[in-house]
Amino acid sequence: MKPNLGLGKIAATFATVVFAFSVISLASLAASQFEGTWKLKDTKGNPFEITLSADGSAEGHLSGKKLTGTWKDESDGVVIDWGDKWTTKITKTGDQYKKTAYENGKSMGESEAQKVK
Repeated sequence: MKPNLGLGKIAATFATVVFAFSVISLASLAASQFEGTWKLKDTKGNPFEITLSADGSAEGHLSGKKLTGTWKDESDGVVIDWGDKWTTKITKTGDQYKKTAYENGKSMGESEAQKVK
């Protein structure tokens, strides 16, 4: 009688799948240092608050207006796409955070950013 080689392949495949899910789960637990709530100023100097959630969604509050968008990590910070002509980038240099606003890809100014939560 031949040994059942199919069972070994199934076990190896199962182990590979479990390992892959473990790696993915651990990666998702590693939160970005940028997740949380930020206080900054818009291009006119008005108060602007942004919340970056773990699921990649962004919410902004600017002069009584609610903004929604998405964000993603980049090499030196995060980029928030508001779904219109505006994007916001928050970067860290040393102990300082900086916000840069872009309209249609053109820099419209920088300001200090402060993480509050």
